[in-house]
Amino acid sequence: MHDLIAFIGSNAALVIANPAAFATFAVLFGGGGFVVGRYFLTERIANLESRIARRDEEITDLKAKQKSPEPDASMVPLFEVTEVLPTAPLNFDRLLVQRKENVHVR
Repeated sequence: MHDLIAFIGSNAALVIANPAAFATFAVLFGGGGFVVGRYFLTERIANLESRIARRDEEITDLKAKQKSPEPDASMVPLFEVTEVLPTAPLNFDRLLVQRKENVHVR
C-alpha cells in the first residue's frame, strides 16, 4: 500500500492533469479484480454458505432438544440396572459333601 501511495505521489502531476483517465482506470482495474476474485472464489463462498446453513440447523436442533423436558438424570429406571455379584469361592470339602448328598442311591 505504501508503494502505491509513493507511486501516486511521484506521479501527482499526471494524475492532477488527467483525473478522468485516472478514475476510469481505477474503476476498471478495481472492478475487474473484484469480478476475477469473485469468479475464482465462488465455490469457496458457496461452501462457506452451506456450512453456515448447516450450523444454523444444528443450533436450532440443539435448542429444541434443550427446551424439551428430559427425565431426571439421577433417577435410573430399574429395568436398566444390573447387579454383578462376585462368584462364591471354591471349597473342595463342600463340593465333596454336596456330591455325596446329591448322589442317588439305587
